[in-house]
Amino acid sequence: MLNILPCHKFLFLQFLLGYLFLLGNLLFWFRNNLFLFSKDHLNVEGRAHVWVNSTLSSVGPACISDIGSERYTFSFTIRDSPAHFVNAASWGNEDYIKSLSDSFRVGDCVIIENPLIQRKEIEREEKFSPATPSNCKLLLSENHSTVKVCSSYEVDTKLLSLIHLPVKESHDYYSLGDIVANGHSLNGRIINVLAAVKSVGEPKYFTTSDRRKGQRCEVRLYDETESSFAMTCWDNESILLAQSWMPRETVIFVSDVRISFDKFRNCMTATVISKTIITTNPVSTIVDVYTVEQLKGKALKNEGKADPSYGILYAYISTLNIDDETTKVVRNRCSTCGYIVNEASNMCTICNKNSLDFKSVFLSFDMLIDLTDHTGTLHSCSLTGSVAEETLGCTVNEFLAMTDEQKTALKWQFLLERSKIYLKFVVSHRARSGLKISVLSCKLADPTEASRNLSGQTRV
Repeated sequence: MLNILPCHKFLFLQFLLGYLFLLGNLLFWFRNNLFLFSKDHLNVEGRAHVWVNSTLSSVGPACISDIGSERYTFSFTIRDSPAHFVNAASWGNEDYIKSLSDSFRVGDCVIIENPLIQRKEIEREEKFSPATPSNCKLLLSENHSTVKVCSSYEVDTKLLSLIHLPVKESHDYYSLGDIVANGHSLNGRIINVLAAVKSVGEPKYFTTSDRRKGQRCEVRLYDETESSFAMTCWDNESILLAQSWMPRETVIFVSDVRISFDKFRNCMTATVISKTIITTNPVSTIVDVYTVEQLKGKALKNEGKADPSYGILYAYISTLNIDDETTKVVRNRCSTCGYIVNEASNMCTICNKNSLDFKSVFLSFDMLIDLTDHTGTLHSCSLTGSVAEETLGCTVNEFLAMTDEQKTALKWQFLLERSKIYLKFVVSHRARSGLKISVLSCKLADPTEASRNLSGQTRV
């Protein structure tokens, strides 16, 4: 029998307990990471498109107080395909959580490394977080996990289309008129809303009775059934997102927004909550198919109206001057407001920021293309930003690195093929053609689908 002195027994017991503790952690990690081999998890070590989920206080990351200590938490939702998205959360000290929450925004592409994957408790967790199709969630550790924002060179252009794809079925929503008509019966309900942005208010700052600082921003929505409806944003991320919306141009699909009756104003209102995910300019809600001739006729009928129309066009890109040195297709945009910076003054005319400050601008596609079908041609259609990157299949920096021969080859890939094009259009006497047309999405069309629509079966 092993003869151990009392002091050695104590050291041996400490070693044994430490070994068992490490073994327990290893088994816990292994159990959770078995989900890496399940069929429904995201490719968590690849790129994922980020939505920031507002499970934060209005001043940023939420603080959880405990006896003698404080812990902070931050959560968001990531997506890397139309059918797969999960919630992610991180806990830690104030500096780490605030640094993490400030490192990316809604719409950024990120690479997440070494997350811990856990099975989620659906009933409890989806009460405050977006409902996701996956049965797992991601936990980020300050010591082991990293979140890296992709540079423009690293962005997978296939992820860009996810920005405009709602997480709910495109027909699963209430009109604003239905909400108003149902009144008190919808009070407290969480529903989906599809509407256009009428106005975006300035953020208003306040201090609560317990000295916590907060902010709020009211957005006015409208649709064909209701001329004005209030939606309130309380968290920093949704307020920042709202500031980028263009009144009477931007359409939003709001998933899981809370509807309530405002006794003070005696009307129904919507509130962005921690479950809410907002999709800007959702193309999946556009279903009307036009020919060029029909689209022009539709626009003429709406002449005098400020509100834009939306539709689908099956057509060829007949002009795409991306290999012409005299045509500028890449421009500097202001990183604050997104508008094109004036090249002569190097200033943003909206924010009055000097573009010589590298951090204040970013390169973006900005080109005009012609679209042609068997009934006519739409001239000078705007193809810009991430839509252009998704269409061309390359980022701005990848395009700038191409030779003239490569640009010409890229151009002819589109000039010879019919595309399915989602458009926003409105009558504008300032436009050369009398129509202001923006391309929201452009992909090569399925021949069978295009033939069926062009034969008039689903034509408007």
